[in-house]
Amino acid sequence: MVAIGGSIGTGLLLGSGAAVQIAGPGVILSYILGALIAFTVTTALGEMSSLHPAAGSFGVYADKYLNRWAGFISRYGYWFSLVIAISGELVAAATYMRYWFPHIPAAAWIAGFATLLLMINLGAVHTVGSFEYWFAMIKVVAIAAFILIGAGLLLGGRAQAHYTTDGGFLPHGAAGPLLALPFVLFNFLGTEMVAISSGEARSTSDIVRATYISLSVLTFVYLCASAVLVGVVPWNLVGVGQSPFVTVFEVAHVPAISLVMNFVVLTAALSGANAALYVTSRMLYSLAESGYAPARLAQLSAKGSPRNAVLLSASGIVVALVVQYVAPQNAFLYIIGASLVGGMLAWCIALASHVAMRKRLLPEQVAALPMRAPGGAAASKVAFAAIVVIVLCTWWTPQARITIVSASPYLFLLTIFYLMAKKTRSRN
Repeated sequence: MVAIGGSIGTGLLLGSGAAVQIAGPGVILSYILGALIAFTVTTALGEMSSLHPAAGSFGVYADKYLNRWAGFISRYGYWFSLVIAISGELVAAATYMRYWFPHIPAAAWIAGFATLLLMINLGAVHTVGSFEYWFAMIKVVAIAAFILIGAGLLLGGRAQAHYTTDGGFLPHGAAGPLLALPFVLFNFLGTEMVAISSGEARSTSDIVRATYISLSVLTFVYLCASAVLVGVVPWNLVGVGQSPFVTVFEVAHVPAISLVMNFVVLTAALSGANAALYVTSRMLYSLAESGYAPARLAQLSAKGSPRNAVLLSASGIVVALVVQYVAPQNAFLYIIGASLVGGMLAWCIALASHVAMRKRLLPEQVAALPMRAPGGAAASKVAFAAIVVIVLCTWWTPQARITIVSASPYLFLLTIFYLMAKKTRSRN
């Protein structure tokens, strides 16, 4: 549920609007391609975490099978990515509140929700899990209801199907689904949380089960929800000013349900922020244990929570306030683009680690793995290449161009940070 909660957040419920603007109804193809890439990444991580359960998982695997530099930048890159993602969820939550209270400043909602998240994450680990379970359950059930209601509107003739209207299935050409993929992959960011939280799982069998369940639920939700969305609403009416899922019911003249859906997408944003704050604190804990972050970040409170790591990871709240003030109209899209860099970097290093692990294992060791990734190392290589191509293609997508523009500085600064941390670690 942590993985599902971390994935089904604003990427689907608000960011899907940006993907639809780029690909039109062809966004359905984008979700199919994105699901295949996410499946490869998730099963590769599931295979590694079933063999080596650990907090901060893919950074640990990069340390073990690649090198310390890869382990460092994957963990810190992912940490920065999710810290920024926390700010995206909070900006989205403030956007949803505008539906009911249009005159209250977004900053007030961001501050209030941030206080709630800190209270939850500074508590016991099982409390965080319980909150996330119910947060995630609300939105999974609600989106399933959305899919059924939307399908009923289409099949019952109460809403006109718009798959081939307003420019056709691919209004911006065959490249549209490919250019929309960055936003789709952002939606799938969170599937790796199964591996990250594996160090606190009860058993290896739980990790394997969670990997397949979370990916299956996400694929079903994304494909069906996107198909209903572009069927009920003309693609050129979908945006990021409010959730497209609320827009669906407004277009279908079902106002009472649109109120309920706005509550659901608000819950989803808080769930995504809660999951991201949980995971970022565990990343810092992992880095502190490896000697690449201050030792006090590995200290646990009496309730078992890495309190200092949680408080530092909450810096995304400040990012949300600043971006909301500087660029209120484009805040969410800027945050998605900046966050995607670290997430895709972590995915690529995880795939490279999986390839390296498979090279080291003997055939009989591979056969004895608690979980095996379909396609093995070959699938991981293909997914790695696909992610690199998708990131490069953001140059031709104005809404996501910040991803490729920030990629090189992002990697350069992380490398400088690594060299500084390595020097300090050696001295200590």
